[in-house]
Amino acid sequence: MIIAYISAGSNIGDRKANLEFGARRLGERGKILRASSFFETEPVGYADQSWFLNQAFELETALTPRELLAWCNEIEHDGGRVRAFPNAPRTLDLDILLYGDRIISEPDLVIPHPRMMERRFVLEPLAEIAPDLQHPVEKKTIRDLLENCPDAAVRKISCFMNSAN
Repeated sequence: MIIAYISAGSNIGDRKANLEFGARRLGERGKILRASSFFETEPVGYADQSWFLNQAFELETALTPRELLAWCNEIEHDGGRVRAFPNAPRTLDLDILLYGDRIISEPDLVIPHPRMMERRFVLEPLAEIAPDLQHPVEKKTIRDLLENCPDAAVRKISCFMNSAN
């Protein structure tokens, strides 16, 4: 078993229900140990779309990194995600942020997530559930990365769950 951290976002339909769907499905192939509050954020990259609801999960899983990526993609698909163009609106977006202390650089799988240090909508929820977690490349805690993140502010909405069964 390994601990992975997943970022989730939604800006189409019932955003909260979409994130809850993602959490339930992630839990089918592991155990969600902690989940952040919901955070509402402006879209990045393509601005002409609705705001996102974001969340982070700490997942204990036996899946390999590649299996976890395939599982996240399947959950997104089952949740109605259509990949129309980069940064397009989406019902559900699941990104692997960290997978233990592994560093992976493959054409379609990069862990740690390569842009997580630039994105407050990733760091804010992650810092809520794992502030002292160390980034394996940067050698800084998530709290330190958040303090130095130049990205725009996010707004905390509510608590979803602290642990799951």
